[in-house]
Amino acid sequence: MIVLFSDYGQQGPYIGEIEAMLFRYAPSERVINLLCDVPAQNVQAGAYLLAALSADFPKGTIFFCVVDPGVGSGRDLPVVIRLVDHLFVGPHNGLFDLVSRWSATVECWQITYQPVKLSNSFHGRDLYAPVCAMLARQQPVPGKKISWSQRYNWPDDLAEIIYFDSFGNAWTGIRAAAMEVSKTLVVAGREIKHSDSFAGVPPGTSFWYENSSGLVEIAVNRGCAREELGLEIGSEVR
Repeated sequence: MIVLFSDYGQQGPYIGEIEAMLFRYAPSERVINLLCDVPAQNVQAGAYLLAALSADFPKGTIFFCVVDPGVGSGRDLPVVIRLVDHLFVGPHNGLFDLVSRWSATVECWQITYQPVKLSNSFHGRDLYAPVCAMLARQQPVPGKKISWSQRYNWPDDLAEIIYFDSFGNAWTGIRAAAMEVSKTLVVAGREIKHSDSFAGVPPGTSFWYENSSGLVEIAVNRGCAREELGLEIGSEVR
């Protein structure tokens, strides 16, 4: 199984081109588009989202991971990392910092594969997708093993808004397991109390809860937290 995680967005041809490349080189492999609207060019938000979303996939899953504002610059090594039973393919730009932190083991290889065609702006299609296909077919990927080190000293829990779903609910980078339910959050000058579910508060009331990915999420029952609280990516949570 190959799982796509990117900031390519819902519009445009990019996801289709990735899927076509994977079908070309690994036609029997199942491809799942997990998330394609990571906040654009926001590697830090992507790192926390990837750590939260990738844990429950089956053994042997290959993650295609591209949030790459430095594409074409040569400043970030293309890598494959193995975290126990999962493989992650993408740029070594901080995107894997959190998911590797929670892994019992980490192995890393610098990709040295040189595709015939390599655009300056779409390494996802030209480099990372073929590498994912090679791994899925258990073919050797040209590369060399290197020591792993995180790019940034980001905190275990990021007290910011990192993502909005289609309902306008605001995901934070805080693991719910690290938060006491008695905690009252302050977001955009508003106090936000905990509720186990939407049904636990009246319509129009804002609250926070543990979402299905284990993160603290801020919502408004039958409303849009993004609009009603005036939130944006990077809004501070206290």
